[in-house]
Amino acid sequence: MPLLIMKLIHVAAVVVFLGTIVLGIYWKALGDRTRDPKIIAHTLEGVIGADRRLTMPSATLLFIFGFGAQGMGHYPIMLPWILWSIILFVISTIAFMGFVSPTQKRMLALMRSGNLDWNQYEALSAKWRLWGTVALVTPIIAFVLMIVKPQ
Repeated sequence: MPLLIMKLIHVAAVVVFLGTIVLGIYWKALGDRTRDPKIIAHTLEGVIGADRRLTMPSATLLFIFGFGAQGMGHYPIMLPWILWSIILFVISTIAFMGFVSPTQKRMLALMRSGNLDWNQYEALSAKWRLWGTVALVTPIIAFVLMIVKPQ
């Protein structure tokens, strides 16, 4: 597979990856504004489904084709922009898998429970926003590093 195709698939995966994260934040904010547990639950189901169908597969493609392009292009992995982008991507993955995803599931369970505690939901939302920010900002920095390629 030519290097250009590797890069193209890598960049497309980045677009889907970042776009899905940003839209998830947007839709959750819209759902939360209603303060309606049914709407919030529906929104969370959509965000969780988008993560399963778009964020995670695009992250996998991003990883595979990023390393593929690095190898085919004979770029040393220790170039600062490559190394730091990998580190930031790993941090994003840990934030998402370790904190964002489980918190989304807890928020959804709370909305479905029929025994809603808004204080508990707000605490979970604050945790989700904190780790979601980490999961979003780190790949944005990696995106910038990949374009600017600082030495």
